[in-house]
Amino acid sequence: QVQLVESGGGLVQAGGSLRLSCTSSGRAFKNYNMGWFRQAPGKEREFVGAVTGSGVRTFYGDSVKGRFTISRDVDRNTVYLQMDSLKPEDTAVYYCAIDRVFNRGWTIITIPSGYDYWGQGTQVTVSS
Repeated sequence: QVQLVESGGGLVQAGGSLRLSCTSSGRAFKNYNMGWFRQAPGKEREFVGAVTGSGVRTFYGDSVKGRFTISRDVDRNTVYLQMDSLKPEDTAVYYCAIDRVFNRGWTIITIPSGYDYWGQGTQVTVSS
């Protein structure tokens, strides 16, 4: 059974930073791309960014590019989302997800249907 457990959300002032963690179990972590999404009330789930299984390539949504950084630690089966220069519009529930395709490799999927297991979500609130 695949499980993704997130942590690290909270309340932060605009301009501040947070780091989210997502620990995976039940699937060969290094062979799957990992993604981060977020969903604000009344809005669709939005692609934040993703990292390939090797950790070599990352790709980000336009709204977070240059402010957020994704990394992964294969030994800890954990992927991280470092969020800097946070803005009130970054307020949302953040989810990590694992790609449904084994060894997809260099291609990064930016839509939710490309991922088959999701974390429980962690709330990030940025105050102005």
